[in-house]
Amino acid sequence: MNQISQTEEKQLNSFTKRNTKCALRSLLPLLVVAVIGSGCAPGAKLAPQSSAPITAPLAQDHPRSASSSQQAWQINRQQSLIAITVHRGGALARLGHDHVVASRDIEGEALQDDAAGDPGAGLPGAGLPAAGSVDLHFRLDQLTVDEPALRKEAGFDTQPGPDAIAGTRANMLTRVLEAERFPLVTIHAHWPAGAAQSDGMNGTGTEIRIELAITLHGITRTMPTLARIARVGDLITVEGNLGLNQSDFGIVPFSVMGGALAVKDGLDLRFHIVLDKKPG
Repeated sequence: MNQISQTEEKQLNSFTKRNTKCALRSLLPLLVVAVIGSGCAPGAKLAPQSSAPITAPLAQDHPRSASSSQQAWQINRQQSLIAITVHRGGALARLGHDHVVASRDIEGEALQDDAAGDPGAGLPGAGLPAAGSVDLHFRLDQLTVDEPALRKEAGFDTQPGPDAIAGTRANMLTRVLEAERFPLVTIHAHWPAGAAQSDGMNGTGTEIRIELAITLHGITRTMPTLARIARVGDLITVEGNLGLNQSDFGIVPFSVMGGALAVKDGLDLRFHIVLDKKPG
């Protein structure tokens, strides 16, 4: 049996330790990529999207029956969209992805006042009434993640693969949003008389200040924002942007590796709601 000296043994141990550290450093980026590729962490199993109806409770302080001086409208589900941009954060943010989460299956209705019974009276330029409100809701388990067209609109030049999208969606619904416990997001928006901020908006309608009450994750927050409203025939469009924080709704932003790779608290929300006049 060959013998080695203590000096040779120390040199061998030192060589082994150095190479082990080098190997770990080399493996770390691969582990990070593997984590990112599975949606920032191993994804929980998630049932397919459900189409079973869930009834959204209407708030008692937002009655929805139209009076004789109001017109009733309904959400056009084919043309309406809510898109949320989720931003990456942490020391290793460069290794992650920003994401766009969207709902195209929005339900709800709206009421608008006819000033003095005249549907053409009200806000200047857009032919809208002096006051109105919209109530809508959508299911979390019907959200899409990273539609290519929406990523392009958001200015992203990369596209995650199907496995990464599935992992991101599973983690979002189970670990972050707790969609089985809180399946719906509800939004109430209203604008009082005199809410117009400016007329024209480069030919796209009238800018008004609206008050939003958003219920997410079992918590309701109210916030003001600006929106553009336009009416063309029997269609009304309401669109705008706002920022909100996940933590305001009791949500802990997703993170792994001690926060080295994380989702930022702040979200950018864009809404484009199309309303059809209800028959009758």
